[in-house]
Amino acid sequence: MATFISVPLKKSSEVDLVKPLSKFVTASYPAGEDQAEYLRSVEELNKLRKSALGRPLDKHESSLEILLRYYDQLCSVEPKFPFSENQLCLTFTWKDAFDKGSLFGGSVKLSLASLGYEKTCVLFNCAALASQIAAEQNVDNDECLKAAAKYYQLASGAFSHIKDTVLSALNREPTMDICPETVGTLSLIMLAQAQEVFFLKATSDRMKDAVIAKLANQAADFYGDAFKQCQYKDNLPKEVLPVLAAKHCIMQANAELHQSILAKQKKRFGEEIARLQHAAELVKTVASRYDEYVSVKDLTDKINRALTAAKKDNDFIYHDRVPEVKDLEQIGKAALVKATAITPPLSQKFSDLFEKMVPMAVQQSMNVYNQRKAETVNRLVGSMREATNLCNGVLASLNLPAALEDLSGDSIPQSIAEKARTVVEQGGLQSIEQLIKDLPELLTRNREILDESLKMLDDEETTDNELRSKFNQRWNRTPSGDLYKPLRAEGANFRNILDKAVNADQVVRDRYNSQCDMIALLCKPENELNAAIPSANPTKTLQGNEVVNVLRSQLAQLEEVKKERETLEGEIKAVTFDMSASFLTALAQDGAISEEQLSLSQLDKLYSSYNQRVQASLRTQEELLGQVQTSHQEFSSLKQSNTEANQREEVLKKLASAHDSYVEISNNLREGTKFYNDFTEILLRFQNKCSDIVFARKTERDELLKELQQSIAREPSAPSFNVPAYQSSPAAPGPTPAPRSVFPQQPQQAQQQPQSKPAPPSRPPPPNFTPQAASTAPTNTPPTGPLANNPPPMAPASSAQGPPYPSYQGYPGFYQMPMGYNPYGYSQYNMPNMPYMPYQATPGQGGYPGAPPAGQPYPGYPQQPPQQQPYYPQQ
Repeated sequence: MATFISVPLKKSSEVDLVKPLSKFVTASYPAGEDQAEYLRSVEELNKLRKSALGRPLDKHESSLEILLRYYDQLCSVEPKFPFSENQLCLTFTWKDAFDKGSLFGGSVKLSLASLGYEKTCVLFNCAALASQIAAEQNVDNDECLKAAAKYYQLASGAFSHIKDTVLSALNREPTMDICPETVGTLSLIMLAQAQEVFFLKATSDRMKDAVIAKLANQAADFYGDAFKQCQYKDNLPKEVLPVLAAKHCIMQANAELHQSILAKQKKRFGEEIARLQHAAELVKTVASRYDEYVSVKDLTDKINRALTAAKKDNDFIYHDRVPEVKDLEQIGKAALVKATAITPPLSQKFSDLFEKMVPMAVQQSMNVYNQRKAETVNRLVGSMREATNLCNGVLASLNLPAALEDLSGDSIPQSIAEKARTVVEQGGLQSIEQLIKDLPELLTRNREILDESLKMLDDEETTDNELRSKFNQRWNRTPSGDLYKPLRAEGANFRNILDKAVNADQVVRDRYNSQCDMIALLCKPENELNAAIPSANPTKTLQGNEVVNVLRSQLAQLEEVKKERETLEGEIKAVTFDMSASFLTALAQDGAISEEQLSLSQLDKLYSSYNQRVQASLRTQEELLGQVQTSHQEFSSLKQSNTEANQREEVLKKLASAHDSYVEISNNLREGTKFYNDFTEILLRFQNKCSDIVFARKTERDELLKELQQSIAREPSAPSFNVPAYQSSPAAPGPTPAPRSVFPQQPQQAQQQPQSKPAPPSRPPPPNFTPQAASTAPTNTPPTGPLANNPPPMAPASSAQGPPYPSYQGYPGFYQMPMGYNPYGYSQYNMPNMPYMPYQATPGQGGYPGAPPAGQPYPGYPQQPPQQQPYYPQQ
């Protein structure tokens, strides 16, 4: 009765976790202690998988602990790495646990780039190993019974968890062993066996019969439910169904047995007999139908003894009426088992290898937060730079401060001289031209990387489409076109960014061309620059004028505003805040992260004061520029207006504007160079991502092609056909050709041939005839008797079928081939008229007898039985 069902383990192919995970770590985390620790953790994870899946596991708790640790680690790693077909692609291959495979086709297996699939299969193995450990426990020991109940409930919970999550984890049809119907049935079986263990424990502890009956009846109910689920399905091995049926009857019989004892105690002797009769019928059914799976001899003897005693007492003493089974009161049920809830960590020794690594949800939220922060910083800094450029443009159009410094009219203004020195110190025209020359090379490199990345996707997608059109529905993996949509969208975005960068480069180049001449003038020596600036009449009389002093004061205030902005820009860029703690708290509390709400709230706290300072600076500049323009009008009215003065002022304006343009163009070009270099790293990561997914898809394609080849090999090469009657039934008397077989290596075809004659005994030794006597035998005397009585020696029955090798005339031992063995001899030879060839004796060897007299067989050979058909066809 203590026969328990255990589940076999699934087998997995080896997977290298180190290379793809290490590549992700090095690409996502800067070099340092954290990165080195993560890389060591990746190595440990790979070792843990090999320990859990790469070797046979003993049916011991320590082996189960390794499996549970690996499952817990997968649950911990899943939110921290972007496992998917189009990001971090790892293909896991698992075989069906119940499929034994075939000689040519191999066993059924499934390969998926899904960590959820790996988790599901590992949890299946945890449940399977738990069922094996439980089945190995000694049912006569209390501690072993407790362990068995614990492991069966763990297995039931694991199978139930797979049933609820497998379809969402795989997003495709799973193999038969992990489909919801199969694991649902296995969960019920494990729960029934756990209940049976409690029944055994109650029996060994001699608990009350009412309790034992309820426990047994509940176990019978569980076994019955499991039997119903797999009764009309073939998703479990064929041995499971009879065991479930037998266990259902056995547990029901036990329930009736113990309930009969309770009835006897209550003086219900008729009910006792009825229940014992029902129990006897149940165990009789088990013994007659399922005896090869479960032995019920002890239980049968126990029930029969109790039934005999009960009948004897009732017949002689009580004379109680025996009711029908359908009229008996239903036995109660007591479920003491419950499927263990699967809530990681399941292992008692689990320690997260990637404890410091934040989950991907937090990483993604951090990336979005950093983008929002960068947008905020760029908006504040950009508004200040735009205001500064506006201020410089307005002052350059007014020729300030050069107009105030050029009161002599014949020397270089101090501001112009300082701007000229700044341009020369920064490299002048050569530095700008070199930066402009480098941009196309950087652009070309980025375009080549992007084009090569997209070409890899195109080539793989083309191959996938060709195979899909060739194999049609058999090519049942995700289409490359659907899988590459995010990557293609990312590639299109990168190409759009490059196109915008090209347009921005052209704007900078056009601006440089327009200011090139004046920038070149600023680069010249001071004497040449002074000579290039027209002279004007002196205006020294304006020196010390109140209007000039007010204008200089206003310009100084503007310069102060610009310096404050530079300081403010540095402060804004230096603001830092770690949002990961807030995101982790939100994820732990709510199970999700409201990134937008948290990010905007925090950014408002960080930058609200800076935003107010920026707006105040913009308002101050606007007021000062208005005052400068008013003061400049008064200053211009005091100056003597003439052509030379106007020409000088125009040149000074252009020089001031050229300096500002030079500074802005240099900054733009350096930013462009930095952009292209940074963008190259981004494109290289994109290229690596494309390369990884294409490699994974190629690996998956090779696996699928191998499976298709195996499935094609398992298919019949031709449809079934009916063998003609003349090939399968004995032919009518007459010439019969040699038998031919379509599949000569199939032994059953030899069984379909007509029954052959019994093999003759071994050849006797040749008679002691002299060669001369042999040569005196008649040579040309035709036979007069029927040929049917003159058969040649037959080959043993085990020799190959078909015609024998031909013999040639004149070869020693030659005999004429029978018609039954030569299908080509009907029209070539006339057998009845052919004489026997004389025996050609070999020198030194005793001769064989010649042809016997007509109508007599060879000496020493038995006659053929008269009831059999003659070997030779009758003429």
